Amino acid sequence: MSEARRNGLTYADAGVDIDAGAAMVEAIKPMVRATRRPGADAELGGFGGLFDLKAAGFRDPILVAANDGVGTKVKIAIESGLHDTIGIDLVAMCVNDLVVQGAEPLFFLDYYATGKLDPAAGAAVVKGIAAGCKVAGCALIGGETAEMPGLYAGGDYDLAGFAVGAVERGAVLPRADIAAGDAIIGLPSSGVHSNGYSLVRRIVSDAGLAWTDDAPFDPGRSLAQSLLTPTRIYVRGVLAAQRATGALKALAHITGGGFWENIPRVLPDDKSARIDLGAIEIPQVFKWISRSGGVSEHEMLRAFNCGVGMIIVTAADSADAVMAALRGSDEAPFLLGSIGERGSDAAVQTSGRLALG
Repeated sequence: MSEARRNGLTYADAGVDIDAGAAMVEAIKPMVRATRRPGADAELGGFGGLFDLKAAGFRDPILVAANDGVGTKVKIAIESGLHDTIGIDLVAMCVNDLVVQGAEPLFFLDYYATGKLDPAAGAAVVKGIAAGCKVAGCALIGGETAEMPGLYAGGDYDLAGFAVGAVERGAVLPRADIAAGDAIIGLPSSGVHSNGYSLVRRIVSDAGLAWTDDAPFDPGRSLAQSLLTPTRIYVRGVLAAQRATGALKALAHITGGGFWENIPRVLPDDKSARIDLGAIEIPQVFKWISRSGGVSEHEMLRAFNCGVGMIIVTAADSADAVMAALRGSDEAPFLLGSIGERGSDAAVQTSGRLALG
């Protein structure tokens, strides 16, 4: 009989280290406290997180909820050992989906599942989550860490995020008055964001590159460092522009499905988006992806943001004021196109070409 059998099996014998989990919780408590905001004290330890809508200043709010992950971008973090920014992506993918409905993100919860908990790696992930929450202005009020040997291999992990926001009843987006002639404003992305990484990883593999190699499109940084550039969080700039002008009619977060699938989600059935592809300043990473993978323009627009992480629809005579407000929040808005009648045309029509060469 084995020594373990004589003495009785423990959870640790089965691969789950409760002490490691407790150590991680202690390590992340200061990070969580740093995300406090009106309505939440952002303390860990209870069975659930509390939020006071009245303390946050809302009168007649509609709650808006979103959840997301970061896809196979997490695989690059795991294989490179660079865990400190992937949590920002997790927050960004959720809160950017809230703000397109006019909602202010209020609080965030995360789910971190792994085969074998590494407290240092886990704390680095949560450090990124806390950093993202601070940028978005929401409180990290809870989460779950699950150690599941046999389901995940070794140090592999996956992430899921859950965000809740609120918007006053009369301010929900998109508005019903989207009209032909309205302006479409683009906000630049920080790069690939968190979509299309299965294709990116295939191109990297076919090119025989290692994560530690210099990024062919980003001198001075490794391939992993560059591809792990966090998803841009648009919350502060967009909310500031709406508060300053009240002129935002619709927003679309350009995520999976790219231009073709995300823009129509906020348009009336009888309106189309006319996009000038030549107005987009293409980040070098997309030029490299297209060239190295032989990826067509149509496929690039379906799989990636191609340099535009968020679009805004506003009346043409409000566009200058909206863009000025956005610039005041360190955004770099540009005119991307206009709204037209749809008729029998596609919901998204393009002119010009992406400068992928």
